[in-house]
Amino acid sequence: MEHPDLALTFDDVLLVPDRSDVLPHEVDLTSAFSRNITLNIPLISAAMDTVTEARAAICLAQSGGLGV
Repeated sequence: MEHPDLALTFDDVLLVPDRSDVLPHEVDLTSAFSRNITLNIPLISAAMDTVTEARAAICLAQSGGLGV
């Protein structure tokens, strides 16, 4: 990591829609969750039973994310 102490919130980032020359098959969303766990999509659900029930955790895992 270039900036291991960097922390951003939604107020710090602005995504502006625009045309792109990047094709869908060229996109890589792989993210390192830990040294031993890599996620195919950078989505982790909240560790709350009212937010992540078994079905949601299973769907996230099948999609490459993590249900907590």
